[in-house]
Amino acid sequence: MLTENTTHGTGRCVERIGLDGLALKPTETAIEALESVPVETLTIDYEGTESLPSAEVLARLGADADVRVTTPVRADGFDPLGDDSLATALPGEVGRVLVAGHPAYLSADERRRAVAPRLGSALETDPDAWVGSESIERIAMATGAGQFDLLTATTEREVRALRAAGFDGDVAVYAPTVLSDDEDVLLDAVGDYVSRRPAVANALPTDAPTDATATGQARETLLAGIDDFALAGTVETVSERIDRLRSIGVTTVVGYPARGLDTLLES
Repeated sequence: MLTENTTHGTGRCVERIGLDGLALKPTETAIEALESVPVETLTIDYEGTESLPSAEVLARLGADADVRVTTPVRADGFDPLGDDSLATALPGEVGRVLVAGHPAYLSADERRRAVAPRLGSALETDPDAWVGSESIERIAMATGAGQFDLLTATTEREVRALRAAGFDGDVAVYAPTVLSDDEDVLLDAVGDYVSRRPAVANALPTDAPTDATATGQARETLLAGIDDFALAGTVETVSERIDRLRSIGVTTVVGYPARGLDTLLES
């Protein structure tokens, strides 16, 4: 967890690999301790209303960066067809990433709410919001809003297709980021994340470990998944992949520091 103030001058790894943005989780990073961020864009994941940073903290960070809060449109407080008190309390400097919402952070009642009409209503109020496409890809695309996609093996093909079809809005891509080529480090950092992607989960042996203790087929499957779903490797390797994503039409590459924010703020 970050416990000290962070300024633009410390973000050398971020600058060297060329990330446009960082995705931070309030339960892992002391958002309130950040004085500023060494990137143009900061997205803050939703992990329940109790961990939402204060309006004062968000406004301060939004003064010199494009700060976007992930807001599940089915959740009380962010529901444009119901209780939207938290959404309306967000500072004017702060944007949104509209998502269906991770079931773990939603009540049974919230999970039953329809997504599509809520996205449409939210975009009427905030037309500059991005729409997170996980699990609702077709609905997200149908909105015509800026897209916030997870990096996958098919990202490059899909972005090329979007651009060829005439989509000229924002396409932001999110990926766990690990600056290491040590297999054990990679598995410990993002093995569990990639194991939850359907393509990887379906190929993994039953009850296989997903960290550095993985061996044989499980290890090979996880490492292949890391190549597809994460920005991982040396500074040069990650930088080249980011450049390739931009070349095919991605407008913003957002990295989640899977080994902690400090690892991307080192020189």
